[in-house]
Amino acid sequence: MNTSESSTQVVPLVNGIPSHIAVIMDGNGRWAKQRMLPRVAGHKRGVETVREITRSCVERGVKYLTLFAFSSENWRRPTDEVSVLRQLFLAALEQELDRLNRNGIRLRVIGDIAPFGEKIVKLARHAEDATQGNTKLTLTVAANYGGRWDILQAVNRMVSAEPPDRHDFIESDLAKHLAMAFAPEPDLFIRTGGEQRISNFLLWQLAYTELYFTETLWPDFGAESLNEAVKWYAQRERRFGRTSEQLAEAVRRQATV
Repeated sequence: MNTSESSTQVVPLVNGIPSHIAVIMDGNGRWAKQRMLPRVAGHKRGVETVREITRSCVERGVKYLTLFAFSSENWRRPTDEVSVLRQLFLAALEQELDRLNRNGIRLRVIGDIAPFGEKIVKLARHAEDATQGNTKLTLTVAANYGGRWDILQAVNRMVSAEPPDRHDFIESDLAKHLAMAFAPEPDLFIRTGGEQRISNFLLWQLAYTELYFTETLWPDFGAESLNEAVKWYAQRERRFGRTSEQLAEAVRRQATV
């Protein structure tokens, strides 16, 4: 699917391997609690899982991986936990740049990251600039991000960019101002940890995404768990509003091209 296309406007091509996977990485705290460890231990172990899943996506040919690292609602968590998450974000930006470049991974950071402090903002923008030529995988980290915030900021940008008397806006006018305008809509959404909701994540972009929920806690979600999710995805019938018969005919036509 082209990055500028909307699944409600055109029918995208579908492959057995998702081009774009979006993930809510849930369960770090519960993982630590089960082992009678502080919550920070779960978050640190979760960073290792990020590395493993990112590597697995590159190996499978996934082109976009988007991770929900910190939501705009996560500020409601205990102050000490928010501080730990901020420090982990800072450490990752400082330590992972060489690894990203060695593996051909481009980093993008979306969300209102200014509240994390000037140092993090500078490191994030530097990492984005330093990896912009990498093409194997685009790794997007959503930090202080919310789907409603995303739509609202896109509306404000759209209105500011157009003549004041214009009122006949269409989807594409808004979509180009969304935080994920550089990527196609996710094919597969994964949420670990047993919860079955999207929690204000990519509200616009998940319109026709396949939603996969697993009881596995994020620190335990390794390459094999990702393989199970991709297998599940490959079995889905992605109709995009069509009937099964229409889908079958489209598949036959695609196979003869």
